[in-house]
Amino acid sequence: MDIYEFWKVVLMQEEKEIRHYFHDEAYVNWHCTNEHFTVDEFIIANCEYPGNWEGTVERIEVLNDLIITVVNVYPKDRSTSFHVTSFIKIKDDKIVSMDEYWADDGNAPQWRLDKHIGQAIV
Repeated sequence: MDIYEFWKVVLMQEEKEIRHYFHDEAYVNWHCTNEHFTVDEFIIANCEYPGNWEGTVERIEVLNDLIITVVNVYPKDRSTSFHVTSFIKIKDDKIVSMDEYWADDGNAPQWRLDKHIGQAIV
């Protein structure tokens, strides 16, 4: 499976193309919001989300039949930014399950800034 192409069609919200990457009985879990989706529900949640999106695949790790990705996702106007870590289980070159953890990008909390600990990654 071409993981870069998968992320391209997800970010472009191309319903028909997204569907080709999944087994019929696959599921997607969004753990941060406690949501479990069928493939159809995932496509609705992804493709009907407002706005036009872009992203950058920052990291890929492959462990047997598991692909782990870290992707920076943002609207085309770059008004906000998110990172998603995805654990994608593959069988016969298609997704059977995907567990995702979404986070809003932002500043460190004030208490850590006040302590002058840590520094910017980039």
